[in-house]
Amino acid sequence: MSSLGDREVRLTIGQKLWDINWGLVLLLTIVASVGFIMLYSVANGSLDPWARVQMIRFAAGIVLMFFVALIDIRVWMRYSYLIYGIGLLLLVGVEFKGTVGMGAQRWIDLGFFRLQPSEVVKIALVLALARYFHGRQLEDVSRPHYLLVPLLLVAVPVVLVLRQPDLGTAILLALGSGALFLLAGVRLWMFGAVLAAIVAAVPLAWQFLRPYQQDRILTFLNPERDPLGAGYHIMQSKIAFGAGGITGKGYMLGTQSHLNFLPEKQTDFIFTMLAEEFGLVGGLALLGIYLLILAYGYAIAFRSRNQFGRLVALGISTTFFLYVFINIAMVMGLVPVVGVPLPMISFGGTAMMALLIGYGLVISVFIHRDVEIPRRSGGGLP
Repeated sequence: MSSLGDREVRLTIGQKLWDINWGLVLLLTIVASVGFIMLYSVANGSLDPWARVQMIRFAAGIVLMFFVALIDIRVWMRYSYLIYGIGLLLLVGVEFKGTVGMGAQRWIDLGFFRLQPSEVVKIALVLALARYFHGRQLEDVSRPHYLLVPLLLVAVPVVLVLRQPDLGTAILLALGSGALFLLAGVRLWMFGAVLAAIVAAVPLAWQFLRPYQQDRILTFLNPERDPLGAGYHIMQSKIAFGAGGITGKGYMLGTQSHLNFLPEKQTDFIFTMLAEEFGLVGGLALLGIYLLILAYGYAIAFRSRNQFGRLVALGISTTFFLYVFINIAMVMGLVPVVGVPLPMISFGGTAMMALLIGYGLVISVFIHRDVEIPRRSGGGLP
């Protein structure tokens, strides 16, 4: 084995399958299984209408994850801008052909599946930013004019998502991109300047928020201001949390959820239902599994010998962390309700598929961890 390049050529599909990080696959499967169990409980002991569909989506997502994982990481680098462009076209398509649901136009109805392009863009944006920063030296990243292109890459999808409107996803895109900027080596003083600009723009931005978005922020600051209206969701969530105690009320025995006091329990507030039925112990156990998944992702990132793979694994893992953090903080009343699902557990097709594809990329980084890609390269392939 004379070189890393030779090693890459000689890897067969069988060798790549052997090299898959099966520990990470197992952890993802465990989390998804928790989701199936909770969706079965939401439906009062029935696989329909949520658990069966979620199982089918997971099975399809796992196949996609393996397919993505086995493709050379340099191929993903070469086509990263194209994938980003397709994601933007899908977001623009929502403007013209989008399906309206829950007061927002966020989906494209494909007949057999409702696609939410904003979830796809979360992964596409990570690829595009990783490709851009891979081609820049550390001293380039510290110069403001080199950041204009990546800032534009972030700003366009954020604006399109805000138009849907989907404040939660826009926040996830902005925060995830900001983390990737930091990991790529952008100076801290630049983040301070951006933060100061955001704070200064808050009074102006307030005027552009939809009335229901303003109401969510005001309710976060004082849930008791409208306990039967805007504050109802978070107050019922807190009651359910408290009712669960240390060990919970038991599987399918949660009163707040099964007596329909708890809203959106199959999607945004499913962690609250889990906490009511399995208590503090169950909630901490799930958080422990999430922590292991994050540890795997960051460990894979730091083992990668190429900057593109490192940034992709860091970006996907950070996005996963933001999903978990924002959803749990939201249902506990620590941040405003913004409609972010709990990854791999909340009912939702595109979000699950996007995360599994994202972790397919992380596994691809692991399989091809020894591949060296020149910093100013089109992808390392002929």
